[in-house]
Amino acid sequence: MIFEMPDTSTAKVSKSLVSIREEGGAVALGRVLTLVISTAPGQEEDAIAAANEASREHPMRVIVVSVPRESTNIANRLDAEIRVGGDAGASEVVILRAFGEVGSDERGLVTGLLLPDTPVVVWWPNEAPPVVSQSPLGLMAQCRITDAGSSPQPMDRLGELSVAYSPGDADFAWTRITPWRTQLAAALDQPPHETITGVSLAMSSDSPSGQMLAAWLSLRLGVDVSIQLTNHASDGGSIHRVVLTRASGDIVLTRINHKVARIEQPGQPTHDISFSRRSLRDCLAEELRRLDPDVVYGDVVTRGLPLVSKA
Repeated sequence: MIFEMPDTSTAKVSKSLVSIREEGGAVALGRVLTLVISTAPGQEEDAIAAANEASREHPMRVIVVSVPRESTNIANRLDAEIRVGGDAGASEVVILRAFGEVGSDERGLVTGLLLPDTPVVVWWPNEAPPVVSQSPLGLMAQCRITDAGSSPQPMDRLGELSVAYSPGDADFAWTRITPWRTQLAAALDQPPHETITGVSLAMSSDSPSGQMLAAWLSLRLGVDVSIQLTNHASDGGSIHRVVLTRASGDIVLTRINHKVARIEQPGQPTHDISFSRRSLRDCLAEELRRLDPDVVYGDVVTRGLPLVSKA
């Protein structure tokens, strides 16, 4: 069900939420967190769809704050929309479209709608403040999620992440490489346990995830990473191949397409493995599984990225 509330206030929205729950028999006791999504008009639906799917694993209240990036002829107005039931997955979604001075206080808009005594996660699916931990919404959150890949200048955004990192920050450029990290770590767990003497990585020139992977490998293996750049992403994604060099032969992990990768190791048969590209839902659900600071991510952005020369 969708309830439209044009030209309203957050107080009225809060009362409507209570009324909707009482009339429908729904309760908020099963909600484990509040997810605040900060975005702009026309960019809400993909993020809402991902949150709805992730809510089946993490029941939550979703508050979408949609504020125009540029001035409009609409002044000082708040339009709201409440979605429950089949239109909200296992969550309840509140969309706040704020114009004029109303939109200048994002924290004030959401404070009265937060679930009591539950963690607050803020997600910027598109552009984000340079220092999210010091932004109005970031100051109230235990976890702050950004996406360097959706930034107009993704590689420049990596530099901002490195300089401005604060415990609790997370970025989908990191989350997207979980399958790569998992598969490479599994390969190195198998004998022979030899020292890695070199690493090469083929990736597209505008891939923040590729840069993150290079930083992780350099930091963990203690070797320089040779990066081979292409002008664009392939059908499979922006990271194409990783080669780990050791005395007995190379470990080669190659993405074949958006669903399959190939692992080649000396003395073993070549294997094709399931290697699907990660969706927004996958990335969001992973980040919501752990709301404490990701120490490894913190090390990679603060110490690993400076080890990797930027393209």
